Amino acid sequence: MSISNAQQCNLNIWYDLPSEVWDRVTNVYECMPGWLGYTNGIPFWFGHEEDDVFIMASVEPSGLSFFAQMNHDDWHTWIERFKVEATKIVGFDVGEPEDGFI
Repeated sequence: MSISNAQQCNLNIWYDLPSEVWDRVTNVYECMPGWLGYTNGIPFWFGHEEDDVFIMASVEPSGLSFFAQMNHDDWHTWIERFKVEATKIVGFDVGEPEDGFI
């Protein structure tokens, strides 16, 4: 049995990017596995905060922030896919600022 753990990731998709870019990010949200839609304006995948497994995102001054409750391997696979898909659609390399992505 795999154990769900808290996961977190910040990406270099900044809050002040043009709305055209954010519209494309929304398209990435919808194509990702587990997409459930928005609850009170917050995108969710797989479940919600009261569930054992979920991913949620928020736009912060530090970038697009993800918080998840799931096992490490599933999380790693999912967030890496998000980075690849977002890179294809937003027009720049998407990654974590602490890894040099600005």
